[in-house]
Amino acid sequence: MLAWLALGAFVLIALAVDLIAGARGAVSARAALGWSVAWTAIGAGFAAVLLVLDSRDAAEAYLAGFLVEKSLSLDNLFVFAVLFGFLGVPAAERRRVLIAGIAGAVVLRGLFILAGAAALETFSFATYALGALLALTALKIARHGGERVDPQKTLAMRALRRIAPGAGPAASALAMVAAFDVMFALDSIPAIFAITRDTFVVFAANAFSLLGMVSLFFLLEGLMARFRYLHVGLAAILGWVAAKLLLVDVWHPPVALTLVVIAGALAGAAALSVLAERRGARGATPHARPRPATAEAD
Repeated sequence: MLAWLALGAFVLIALAVDLIAGARGAVSARAALGWSVAWTAIGAGFAAVLLVLDSRDAAEAYLAGFLVEKSLSLDNLFVFAVLFGFLGVPAAERRRVLIAGIAGAVVLRGLFILAGAAALETFSFATYALGALLALTALKIARHGGERVDPQKTLAMRALRRIAPGAGPAASALAMVAAFDVMFALDSIPAIFAITRDTFVVFAANAFSLLGMVSLFFLLEGLMARFRYLHVGLAAILGWVAAKLLLVDVWHPPVALTLVVIAGALAGAAALSVLAERRGARGATPHARPRPATAEAD
């Protein structure tokens, strides 16, 4: 219980720090990079805490879960960027909306984790149901992940327009972020339960992966178009953890192998994106240069 209270207190303090830092005005690219690196280092460093206070298995499971959740959060940021642009949310209000959405996501995922753990303990078939859900999600991301999301066509946006047709951009964005939080949790919670059933490790990996998303959003906002093959890496990661759930009775790969798969999938997606960008740059047709004027005989 003491560990849960300490973790909860740290998450609340971290969110407050992020909010205070964002209240000072616009976020520069250098500041966003600094905050993103700091939060990621803190999140990864928690594995060392578990190594000392718990066990190597707990530390490895946490690190694998943290990497899975962090990689999935990148896809969330792409959706939020499209959403903010569609709704015309002013830059000054985007950070507040993100903070509120992330705070809600922490609470929501905590409830989902408790419900998921209870379901797995009570119903053995829940493991296969979660595995099937992840497999379908991986297939959907692989087939359509590169397409732009049109918020106007989502069920949440249609419902919002009916309930509150006069809602402003920030209020609409907050409602939509909350709706997407539910959908993202349905993807991410089964993924980490494929790695570990320790609810403390699961919640810690989720909480630390969400911290720093605000800074990461502003860092990646101008680079969204370059990560065109992120969906391929995400689909590979989800496909891997889906296989672990569906084959849980006959296959038990080590957590270290999961770490290698996650790192390899993300590195491969980044490499494909870079290669595609370079090919596009080489294939771009240069502007025709004006031909030098020549003297003509009268």
